[in-house]
Amino acid sequence: MADGGAHCEFRVSEFRQVSLEMASIEKRDTRTALCGLVMGAADIVPGVSGGTVALVLGIYNRLVSAISSFDREAVRMVAARRWSAVAEHIDLRFLVALGFGIATGIGGLSFLMKKLLDEHLQLTYAVFFGLILGSGILVARGVARWNAASAGALIFGVVAAWIVVGFDVLQSPPDTFWYLFFCGTVGICAMILPGISGAFILLILGRYSHVTDLIRSVLKGDWSLLVFVEIAIFCSGCLFGLLAFSRVLRWLLAHHTTITMATLCGLMLGSLRKLWPFKLELTPPDTEFKLKQFENIVPQFQDGTTSVTLGLIILATFAVLSLESFARRRRAADNSETPS
Repeated sequence: MADGGAHCEFRVSEFRQVSLEMASIEKRDTRTALCGLVMGAADIVPGVSGGTVALVLGIYNRLVSAISSFDREAVRMVAARRWSAVAEHIDLRFLVALGFGIATGIGGLSFLMKKLLDEHLQLTYAVFFGLILGSGILVARGVARWNAASAGALIFGVVAAWIVVGFDVLQSPPDTFWYLFFCGTVGICAMILPGISGAFILLILGRYSHVTDLIRSVLKGDWSLLVFVEIAIFCSGCLFGLLAFSRVLRWLLAHHTTITMATLCGLMLGSLRKLWPFKLELTPPDTEFKLKQFENIVPQFQDGTTSVTLGLIILATFAVLSLESFARRRRAADNSETPS
């Protein structure tokens, strides 16, 4: 009888241990999902980098490691049907929780962004302009050594972006599947570059409004075949970008950091031409936003909204610099706590 009581106590103790472990796992999953929620909310705002937010939240290294784990070893595990090994290798639980949070954050803000672009374009673009300007400053800080080569790369980036964003094809981009795939491929690469926003890339490519429209369509219950096909094509482009082009970017950052960062800085600063908030609308007012065309103009300082617009640019720039400063202190604190 005593042995039975001891055995029962052991089983209860074991059950409590398992329960505590499960509760701990669920707590970590919830925290990861909340981190994804914040990242998703940031990702849909052009100029706010999801990578920077991941740094602030302390999950950036794990995110990059999980993305990098989609390699040949993972393919071999899939071929051998070692599903549990695959899940552990790619940190599947973390990616699922994070992905759920990101999707929720993006969906939650998509309606707000449409309203702001439709009704308050100048002020919204002012915030975007300041966010990108601040991000460009941060990327410039990442240039380890400024010399003739890095200065040349900066100038090249500025000129190239300034010319490209003025192309007619980006004012009225092709409404084709291949271009949507291309936008997903390029836009997703911003995820691995703190300081660069994927939403900003989509805005430059002229497909930001279209992609957010797709998200809103699904949330509103418009589950048409075309919507799902376009989402599938865009997501396929994202997957291709993560598996292919992101590796090229990591190689460039590892072997040619100075030139790469200087070029990226130039591309961001040159692209500000697209986000200049003072614009003259060339299309009828009732035109759908993704079809509208604008021309940059010099602001009229006697207009009361001009000072508000300039103030928003300054505030947004300061907000990005403050966020990065916080992220840098967070990294320093984490490094100091890591045992050598």
